[in-house]
Amino acid sequence: MKKILAFSAAALLTAAALAGCQSAGKTGKPKDELTPVTLNEVAHSIFYAPQYAAIELGYFEEEGIDLTLVNGGGADKVMTALISGDADIGFMGSEASIYTYAGGAEDYAVNFAQLTQRAGNFLVAREPDENFEWQKLIGKKVLGGRAGGMF
Repeated sequence: MKKILAFSAAALLTAAALAGCQSAGKTGKPKDELTPVTLNEVAHSIFYAPQYAAIELGYFEEEGIDLTLVNGGGADKVMTALISGDADIGFMGSEASIYTYAGGAEDYAVNFAQLTQRAGNFLVAREPDENFEWQKLIGKKVLGGRAGGMF
């Protein structure tokens, strides 16, 4: 049952995100008439910038979704939230699903894999550099990954 719910919620969120790209009027629905969806993401990341913009611009509300965004702080915690029913959708890599399935769980998450084909890592700077070249990083300190991450 949870697999069906997780898949349905993922499909609903995807449809809402795509529909948010179209010009649509506000629904004007009261918050209690919106469909509540809890999205638990593995970490806040610039990778999810389009999602954050859609939230701030009200696209989810326009599509009848009351989205609650939760920072899971790791794939294991996102998977725990999914299994326990505290989240409808989880953004994470496939490792937690593999561990859960390999552990013999009867109710495991179904992943959508290879949606991005990249790890979601970005090089960002405090100041713009119009003539950036990778050689400029030689001898510099670069923070890789995130605390608790697998990088």
